[in-house]
Amino acid sequence: MYIWQNAAWPQLVWQDAAIAAPLAAVRHDQGRLVGRMEALGFKLREEAVLQTMTMDVVKTSEIEGEVLDVTQVRSSIARRLGIDIGALAPKDRDVEGIVEVMLDATTHYDQPLTVDRLFGWHSALFPTGRSGMAKIRVGQWRDESAGSMQVISGPIGRERVHYTAPPAPQVAADMHRFLDWFNALTTTDPVIRAALAHLWFVTIHPFDDGNGRIARAIADLALARSEGSPQRFYSMSAQIRAERSAYYHQLEQTQKGGVDVTDWLIWFLACLQRAIHGAQDVLAAVLDKARFWERAGTLALNARQNKVLNRLLDGFEGKMTSSKWATIAKCSQDTANRDIALLIDAGLLRRGDGGGRSTHYEIVQV
Repeated sequence: MYIWQNAAWPQLVWQDAAIAAPLAAVRHDQGRLVGRMEALGFKLREEAVLQTMTMDVVKTSEIEGEVLDVTQVRSSIARRLGIDIGALAPKDRDVEGIVEVMLDATTHYDQPLTVDRLFGWHSALFPTGRSGMAKIRVGQWRDESAGSMQVISGPIGRERVHYTAPPAPQVAADMHRFLDWFNALTTTDPVIRAALAHLWFVTIHPFDDGNGRIARAIADLALARSEGSPQRFYSMSAQIRAERSAYYHQLEQTQKGGVDVTDWLIWFLACLQRAIHGAQDVLAAVLDKARFWERAGTLALNARQNKVLNRLLDGFEGKMTSSKWATIAKCSQDTANRDIALLIDAGLLRRGDGGGRSTHYEIVQV
């Protein structure tokens, strides 16, 4: 029996005594993080939000097996937040769609969640009307045309069914009940509501595809409500991506159980706390970047050097070689070598370990 087949569904219950301590710890850490970030100057706080939102968008897509270009994601978010980061990457519709969804969820957290809003999010995720090669119903609830909605893994012929969602004819009624609950005034802590909303939405699984990404956007919206701020300083999606196996295991166990969801709430709160602690890495990176540019501010760097240094400071994946430098800066190899040599002389770059074809360059932080 799946959770939605229980007579009591969707009247979810939990043991207050079991979640009281982890909830208090999460709320304490959440408040401390927001306080530390608010104490930063505007530019540093803006950079922290940009880094966090970029990570959130990239990781929520990775959970579904979709790899997005980090530079394009960062540029898309910067454009929409009015942040000047220099040259902007070309638009990619797949990037723009998920950025629109995540930013709408967090920047308009105080607006009701409606059927029309969810349909808009779904349409943004699938602008071509297809998921990969498959044509799907976009901006509308799923129907029975493709049979039962199931979560399946394994090779053809040896598939394992992890979950079967409610029949399509009851999705509209289920979603109206969910939205009435989500928008209603309540005394339940908003962090708990974020966990419940995530579980409830993916249990209904109302769309042909994109349910996981939209569930995480709904959770982010609820978390933004818990802080009363659209600014995100930690990424729940990035933490779920890091714990993907545990996430799917806990979700499957919960969806095959009764309506007591205490174990799900305990897992969600622990995952959220780890996400909040992980934000310290974002804060450290932002402060390191600020200190670096403070040192570099006395030098007359050219546009190429500024561009590639920013790529390195924003978490360039792989090793920066002179040939990669030339490609990113759109210059000749000789010009790239001169740019690099000047930065090494200035103490801003250094050669990494290795030589010959393995020669690469790293930022010098002090």
